[in-house]
Amino acid sequence: FFFVFCCSNGSMSNSTNRDGSDEIAQGLSINWMSMSDAYSGQEMWKSEDWAAQDIWGKELAARIPKEILGCKAVSRDINFSSKHKMEKFRVEQKVLLNDQVIEEWTFVFGFVIPNSTNTWSSAIEAAPDGEMLPTEVLSGNTVIETTFYDGNQFVCSNRVRLYYV
Repeated sequence: FFFVFCCSNGSMSNSTNRDGSDEIAQGLSINWMSMSDAYSGQEMWKSEDWAAQDIWGKELAARIPKEILGCKAVSRDINFSSKHKMEKFRVEQKVLLNDQVIEEWTFVFGFVIPNSTNTWSSAIEAAPDGEMLPTEVLSGNTVIETTFYDGNQFVCSNRVRLYYV
């Protein structure tokens, strides 16, 4: 859980968007992400340099330390760059377990300055004690579908399959 990755440059859609979302998607880059225990500040995981990789339009895999599932809350920092202005940048995420939606989240960043690099921090609370699913059930069976929007305008989306190691 608690994961966002990157966006597709529009290749997940079979049509060209006339509303400018293809241009926005091509100018949006997720550079890196880190996750820390929100209470202790201990960094639990940090991505490699995603901006330098061809990661668009695929189901990607992420290997996250299983110890992160023991955190009461996780602080997630996402560093992203945008070539274009966005008025109301936001993310909708669906967490799927064995292809069934088990959680949905919306995160709002707001205004994005053109040609800027930003770090977006979010804190995510874990399920209460006794309600967290076991690592063996989650690992490899959990997919995060992330969709990026500027207001109500679709920008791009992607999927990441999580493996807890």
